Amino acid sequence: MNFHKNHWLLFSVVFFGYVALAWIVGIGPAIWTQANSDPLPGSAPLTALEQHGLEVYIAEGCVACHTQQVRPLKMDEVWGRPSTPGDYAHVRPLGMLQPYAPAVLGSERTGPDLTSIGVRQPSATWQFIHLYQPRAVVPDSIMPAFPWLFDVVEQPAADAVVVPVPASHAPASGKVVATERAAALVAYLASLKQVALKGEQASPAASKASTSTAPASAPAGKAQAQGAALYASHCASCHQASGEGLPGVFPPLKNDPVVNADDASEHIATVLNGAHGRTIDGRTYPSEMPGFGDQLSDEQIAAIVTHERSSWGNHGRSVTAKDVTDVRARGGRK
Repeated sequence: MNFHKNHWLLFSVVFFGYVALAWIVGIGPAIWTQANSDPLPGSAPLTALEQHGLEVYIAEGCVACHTQQVRPLKMDEVWGRPSTPGDYAHVRPLGMLQPYAPAVLGSERTGPDLTSIGVRQPSATWQFIHLYQPRAVVPDSIMPAFPWLFDVVEQPAADAVVVPVPASHAPASGKVVATERAAALVAYLASLKQVALKGEQASPAASKASTSTAPASAPAGKAQAQGAALYASHCASCHQASGEGLPGVFPPLKNDPVVNADDASEHIATVLNGAHGRTIDGRTYPSEMPGFGDQLSDEQIAAIVTHERSSWGNHGRSVTAKDVTDVRARGGRK
C-alpha cells in the first residue's frame, strides 16, 4: 500500500495523530490537573448568576483579548500573585460536563488581565458603561462595544438596571438598560478576586508593617513619576486622565475642595477606604469607589494623593507615607 497515494490513510494518520498528541500534551494533563486541584481556602463556587456570566464571557469572545493567568514575571506583578491550579478549581463553563476550563486562561493580552478585576474595579456602574461603550470611560480604548447586551427604552421598569451613560455617548432618546446577560457578565467580573495563598497577601503590595517605616518622602522626581503611574493604573479609569471625572457618574478631582484642603486626612482616608453614595457639590454619586488600603503601601498611597493634589491646577499640599500611616492607624478616619 502506497501511504502517500492513499488519501484516506494519510488523512487518518494526520487527524488521529493530532488528536492523540493534543490529548497527551494538553487535554489529558489539563483534566488531571483540574481533577487533582483543590479550591484555595477562602474561595467560593460561582453563584448561578456568576456561572451564567462566565458563559456569556466565553460566548462574547472576551477570552480573545483578556487573560486570567498571572505569570511569574515582573511585568505581571501589577495583576497579582502568580496563578495556581487552585485558582481555577471552581471554573466550569459547561457545568459538571466540563471539569477543566482552559477557555478562561486566555492567551492574548490585548486588554488587561482580569484575574482580580473584581478588586481593581468593583463598580458595577463602571463595568456597565464600559461594556456599552468603552470610549465613554477610557477614551483611547480599542475594545469593541457590546450594545446588544443592552436595551434602549423610553420608560424603564422600576426594577431595571439603568446605566448612566455619559451624554456624549448616550442614545439620542430613551435610557440604556442592562439586559439579564449584561447583568450576569458584570456579576461574573465582580467575582474575579484572587485569594491569598497561605502565608501570603492577595495583593503584591508590601506589608503595612514594612511600609510604615518607609522614608517619609522619596526623591521628588521619582515620587512624581510613581504617583502618575499609580493614578493611571488605579484611578484614571473613573476619574479620567484629566481629573475631570464623568458628569453624574464619577466625581471630578480637579478643583475638588477635599483634594485642595490644607488637611489631607479626608483625602487620604477616601483612598484608603473608598467611598459610596457621596454628595459632592449637590450631586450624589452612586458609583462605588474601592478602597486601596489593602492593595497599596503607605508610600504608594501617598504618591497617588500627592499626584492628585498637584495636578490639573490643584494646589493641595503634598503628603508623605507617615501621613498615610497616621490616618491608617486611626482606622482610616479623618
